[in-house]
Amino acid sequence: MRLSFCFLLVLLSLLGPAVGDLEAVTPGLSTTSFLQPDFTPSFISGSRSGSSFSTRSSSGSGTQSFSNFTGSKDDHGTCMCSVTLPDTTFPVERVERLEFTAHILSEKFQKELSKVKEYVHLISIYEKKLVNLTVRVEIMEKDSISYTELDFELIKLEVKEMEKLIIRLKDGFSGSSEIVDQLEVEIRNMTLLVEKLETLDRNNVLAIRRNVLALKNKLKECEASKSENTPVVPPAPAPGTCAHGGVVNISRPFVVQLNWRGFSYKYGAWGRDYSPENPDKGLYWVAPLNTDGRLLEYYQLHNTMDDLQLYRYAKQYRITYGQGGGTAVYKNNMYVNWYNTGNIAKVNLTTNAVSVTQNLPYAAYNNRFSYANVGWQDIDLAVDESGLWVIYSTESSTGNIVISKLNDTTLLVLNTWHTKQYKPSVSNAFMVCGVLYATRTLNTRTEEIFYYYDTNTGKEGRLSIVMQKMQENVQSINYHPFDQKLFVYNDGYLLNYDLIFKQEPH
Repeated sequence: MRLSFCFLLVLLSLLGPAVGDLEAVTPGLSTTSFLQPDFTPSFISGSRSGSSFSTRSSSGSGTQSFSNFTGSKDDHGTCMCSVTLPDTTFPVERVERLEFTAHILSEKFQKELSKVKEYVHLISIYEKKLVNLTVRVEIMEKDSISYTELDFELIKLEVKEMEKLIIRLKDGFSGSSEIVDQLEVEIRNMTLLVEKLETLDRNNVLAIRRNVLALKNKLKECEASKSENTPVVPPAPAPGTCAHGGVVNISRPFVVQLNWRGFSYKYGAWGRDYSPENPDKGLYWVAPLNTDGRLLEYYQLHNTMDDLQLYRYAKQYRITYGQGGGTAVYKNNMYVNWYNTGNIAKVNLTTNAVSVTQNLPYAAYNNRFSYANVGWQDIDLAVDESGLWVIYSTESSTGNIVISKLNDTTLLVLNTWHTKQYKPSVSNAFMVCGVLYATRTLNTRTEEIFYYYDTNTGKEGRLSIVMQKMQENVQSINYHPFDQKLFVYNDGYLLNYDLIFKQEPH
């Protein structure tokens, strides 16, 4: 670079008048702006031993000598000389930087221009797709011929694909995205329109197909239930009668809801009032115990199952003497174990007043012989087709179950039966047509009705009827003769079961 520039200087000295003419053409350009002032190049001078260079002054009125110099020879005999230029130098480095910057800007411009061309091409493709989808949707909207679910699914897939592409386009687009935003809005509108069309299926083809699919699933469930020891259900006996041979099976649980006081109230009881005079018009009652699992303080009444499930039109009452979850309701009266005693109290549901209290002779209480996994239920009251019963133990029975039939008016014991089944090994019990049925826990999701005692014949024996449950512990079981259902309180949840009876031979 230095050698070539020296050659340029020699050329300038030879063409002095031309340089002056150049300065005349560009009067605003100063010679000091061309080269750096201390630039000292070396060049080969030929056979001259000394000389001087001159050029016109910047005003064009005369010439100016660059410098006088003396040459010298190196070891090889080559003549060398140095030239010191005046301050009027050419800015070579600035020009080079300017040229480099211009090159970079040109490359960036070409790159951005190619991106814009690509985006314009993609936008034109998306616009064509949108037009195509719009036409197809309009045809489906106006056509009287039924369309299938596959049509909707194909369009949905295409719309989703366009949504993904538009998101990628937005991420890679720098600058004004007005067109891209507009495309995104149109795609969203298209999605909403397809969903709306699907709900307006004129010939209900989709709805019918889904109903058919649901029916097929139900049929599969019915077939699967055969392998789960669920027999064909025989005709149910007349409500409130005992024209059957006893309980032979039980349905799956139907979860009504969580009790009205919440999940923390795991202990309690619930059911439906039974009156032989008005068997189908009983109130629904829910009686959760306090969180100590012992005190029955509040209960609610509902006229219908719908009211109970919707937590509406409830009548709430407070008592301060109920103990345990052995509560039963019969003929608009609630029967409870009186707190901290072996007494039974009869509470009128209309007035919430105690009408009768009576001691249960020799009954153990206060967790002496309660059920397994359930405390404070030494005295368990029950209702069946024939009336009011109590299930308990005595010291003389050594903890085995004792069954007594009560007068529901006076609470006096009418008759008593002694069994050979130890009460604390039973998880709960209920009465149906004078027969005691006892349950036990198999695991956290299964109970088994494993024992029965028939007060009509004095016979007792073993059963094996599997009873599924939602939570681990069963706190109480109440039977309703007219509905022929069990009302089970399961760790705070209210469950229903349908009982299946053995058919009596004609």
